[in-house]
Amino acid sequence: MRRTTPLVLLLPLLLGTVAPVAASQDERTSAPAGTAAPATRSAPSPRQVLDRAVALLTPDAAAARRGSAPLPRTEATLALRDLRVVLPELGAADRRTATSLLARPTDGRADLQGQGYSTRATQRCRGHFCVHWVRSTSDRATSGQVDTTLAVMKRVWRTEVGRLDYRAPVSDGVLRRSQNGGNGRFDVYLADLGAEGLYGYCAPEFSLRAEPRRAGGYCVLDNDFSQAEFGRPPAESLAVTAAHEFFHAVQFGYDYREDRWFMESTATWVEERYADDVDDNRQYLAASQVKRPGTSLDLFDRGGFAHYGNWVFWEHLTERLDAGVVRDTWDAARGSAYSLQALEKVLRPHGGLTKRYADFAAANLTPSRSYDEGADWPAQAMSQPTSWTFSADGDRRADEVGIDHLASSSYVLRPSGLTGAGWRMTVAVDGPSSGSSPAAWVVVRTKDGDWSSQQLPLDDRGRGEVEVPFSADDVVAVSVTLANASTRSRCGRQLAQWSCQGQPRDQDKEFALSATVSRR
Repeated sequence: MRRTTPLVLLLPLLLGTVAPVAASQDERTSAPAGTAAPATRSAPSPRQVLDRAVALLTPDAAAARRGSAPLPRTEATLALRDLRVVLPELGAADRRTATSLLARPTDGRADLQGQGYSTRATQRCRGHFCVHWVRSTSDRATSGQVDTTLAVMKRVWRTEVGRLDYRAPVSDGVLRRSQNGGNGRFDVYLADLGAEGLYGYCAPEFSLRAEPRRAGGYCVLDNDFSQAEFGRPPAESLAVTAAHEFFHAVQFGYDYREDRWFMESTATWVEERYADDVDDNRQYLAASQVKRPGTSLDLFDRGGFAHYGNWVFWEHLTERLDAGVVRDTWDAARGSAYSLQALEKVLRPHGGLTKRYADFAAANLTPSRSYDEGADWPAQAMSQPTSWTFSADGDRRADEVGIDHLASSSYVLRPSGLTGAGWRMTVAVDGPSSGSSPAAWVVVRTKDGDWSSQQLPLDDRGRGEVEVPFSADDVVAVSVTLANASTRSRCGRQLAQWSCQGQPRDQDKEFALSATVSRR
């Protein structure tokens, strides 16, 4: 979902921890230049989950935020998801409040919090969708905006359910009640969300009795995406919001309780599949592993943007393999598997997660070469790896670094004055044992543009060595990427920011790297 910058008074709630589930929340914000990973946070109590949803979604909270600029993303879709999960654990009064927050804009008396329509709604249905709107009050929408929304949603369906072959969202036809839109089509409501600092959101409304982790729901989008409110052409804001939010509804049909980083990173990735020319997701690259390789891939960065920025991981897999790898991971995650378990299963026939992650980490040193659109990514999103220069026979540099799970550290080694034949560079790695999935990747960049890339084999003790050419006549640089590809975790420890609500077992693993020049 998307939201405007909250006021200082709301920051403690808006940046607080999330529910005992695994997913993410959608709203959009200008991404800061990347900050350190937050301290470990326990999952909040059911009452804290409710308080957070109230702070995000009630009219009084929206009024406090009014006048601030819409953030490209914030966290309301999954605030509602979290609320749905903890609903049975709330007391009677709190449950009534929660149910009213989860109510559709047309639910009338059920909408005790007053964020729904205050006048009679009209609906227009085409194909797989019904769009609902009102003709008066601040939520009013024009007939033209309704037609535009229907047309965009039709194209989004063709992309996500058609071309990319995801399951269609769970139909609400099983509810058999008039408030669900009157039929089994997917319902989209238009409302003045920009005034509340939101672009759009989706809510899981019910789960299936036979498959309780699969849920159906509805979405709410802004009623005009005014450039004055959102800062870019309305068609662009609608395109990326519709693609992103509808993909959350698709995700609900696989497992609405999935890991937060997985839900948000793949929903941001899907924008590239539908609205490739908008490039709204580039603003999050400064928070991604392209810029912050030392921050774990599966971090749900409450108050930050890593879970949006790491759409680039899925982009890497798409370009190296194909777009189906994301769908296959969602298929593998259905039921009870958490995101990293599913990812390991899917990547097993493709060299395994350890190899694929190390390749990704190394590729991020040179986006212009590694990604189809990498040459156009903002310069401030690029990391600055450690750089070593070597100028004489016997020159040696060494370093030790602690690397968290699913994170990396890189070094660029450059020859200076080492002309003539026979110059070699010996790279030696002494990492953690194989149980924590260490990896090393070496790339030799030559002056004629012929790059050689290889995984440096490590033994069971995490040790390995390789010798590569290092003459300044031929070699521009040698890059070495050290990666901790561990996915081991003590799941269910109620830690809100990582996969499976778990405590990663392989944080801050020590790697030693040495590089020595010699002439043969």
